[in-house]
Amino acid sequence: MTGKLILVRHGETEGNVGKILDTRLPGLPLTERGVAQAKTYGANLTAPPQRLFSSAALRAQQTGGYIEAATGVSLTVLEDLQEVQLGDLEGLNTTAAHMEFQRVYHAWHFGDLSVRVPGGESGEEVLARYIPALERLRDEFLAAPDSPDVIVVSHGAAMRLVSRELTGVPRLFAANNHLDNTETIELMPFADNLWECTRWGRYPAPFADAIAATGDDPMG
Repeated sequence: MTGKLILVRHGETEGNVGKILDTRLPGLPLTERGVAQAKTYGANLTAPPQRLFSSAALRAQQTGGYIEAATGVSLTVLEDLQEVQLGDLEGLNTTAAHMEFQRVYHAWHFGDLSVRVPGGESGEEVLARYIPALERLRDEFLAAPDSPDVIVVSHGAAMRLVSRELTGVPRLFAANNHLDNTETIELMPFADNLWECTRWGRYPAPFADAIAATGDDPMG
């Protein structure tokens, strides 16, 4: 057995509270509640990770910084792990904007990755930048037996899309079950460059389409 790649959604932000579609770097900071969530996540780890990474977004770096303080493991910022880029929807908090993103995002989860957010990314583009970054982490840090876990602080919509594509989690489950702030998706590498999802937020594997949908706050 080897360690897992643990993807952590950042702590709560001002954008999450205001339902703002906030994807462009550097993005909005953590709230006081988000700081508390990040501190709690770090304090509750049963063992420090082998390595700790975050996306370049301010909220991810801040969350990672509190995990660094709790574990003593230095934070490294990586390119290509930012949230789905929303183009013309950036900065909006209207019902219409959220519905448009949900239309595109659900299309991705059900196999049409060519659909593009207006002025932003397609699902294909998200996967093309994000998956190679995870593969590099796997090759460098999780190839040896008994490797400790690697933690990556990232963003809800990107994490869900990438994890579904890598592991084959049921499409309806992935589309309907968002991640709360500092919830995780845990990926176990195994032979032939494949991955198994062992945890998705509050749910351990195995996953089923029939699990009730959570309220969808996809962004961050």
